Amino acid sequence: MSDPRPSLLEPQAQRELLTAALPAELAFERSLAGQAAAEPEHDRLRVLQLNLGKLCNMQCSHCHVDAGPHQGHTQMGDAVVDACIAAIERLRPAVLDLTGGAPELHPRFRDLIRAARQRGCHVIDRCNLTVLLLPALSDLVGFLAEHQVEIVASLPQPEETSTDAQRGDGTWEASIEALRRLNANGYGQGQSERQLTLMSNPCGTQLQQLTACDELRWKRELQEKAGVQFDRLIGLNNMPIARFLQQLQADGHVNCYLKLLQGAFNPSALAGLMCRDTLSVAADGSIYDCDFNQMLDLPLSGGADIRSIDLEQWKAQPICWGNHCFGCTAGQGSSCAGATA
Repeated sequence: MSDPRPSLLEPQAQRELLTAALPAELAFERSLAGQAAAEPEHDRLRVLQLNLGKLCNMQCSHCHVDAGPHQGHTQMGDAVVDACIAAIERLRPAVLDLTGGAPELHPRFRDLIRAARQRGCHVIDRCNLTVLLLPALSDLVGFLAEHQVEIVASLPQPEETSTDAQRGDGTWEASIEALRRLNANGYGQGQSERQLTLMSNPCGTQLQQLTACDELRWKRELQEKAGVQFDRLIGLNNMPIARFLQQLQADGHVNCYLKLLQGAFNPSALAGLMCRDTLSVAADGSIYDCDFNQMLDLPLSGGADIRSIDLEQWKAQPICWGNHCFGCTAGQGSSCAGATA
């Protein structure tokens, strides 16, 4: 039976589409120069982010990695997992950040958490929430709480209609049930060792504009509607990569969205860019400045991978830029840790 999903553009075709979407004088690096902004460099390695593969129990419309149930063949192999554990010892990051797909579906997800905690790392699980309801993972919430893993959970909006529109019918109810399980295990109660962070992304081509008032509103609404609690709210602009770029192209909105991002370029967001303190590792062990560069096949230069990279090599490499970087520098700024400005 043929696959009904439309094929995504290859990374090179995506890069070409993003380059063509803006005149050369408005390209990202030219915008840096036009603002007299110093080109950011690698600083101190703080985060080792591992993309364990694109396998996911969901298939969201805004996903920048084309994750889904059809991606089981993309999982990180045992040899690369072992190399990542060795790299934790060698590179000594403060944070191990596990992402995917749904990283919880990787068979060695728990091995990585144990190894990182034994070496003093704070661990982040980038969770879609619904994965926690799978029968095969019934004990996972307790494991995460025991090992003091921070949960950064995707929840587009604090209401059912818009959440289901982005992520599929029934997502809201499943997400709320997962949040209840997390709350029952000590998450969302103001404890630093069991932190529950919600990550929102706006609808369509809107920019993320969260404020402290929005966080209070979310907390009030989720408590009143569903009796659930969380600790912190962060936001992420929708990145013009993979599935969201494909939708933009189908709607004829690629140029408009890139112009929106470019017009909202904020030099104040540069200092907090995640590419300055993060090393992103793909399932095959290749290394990147960020998960977005990974999806566009823009690796670090120099030929090293997670098996061999050292801190001096990483710091010496220039950050690889492209027009997609406007997604992280528009408005409040946008990163895996939330706003950067």
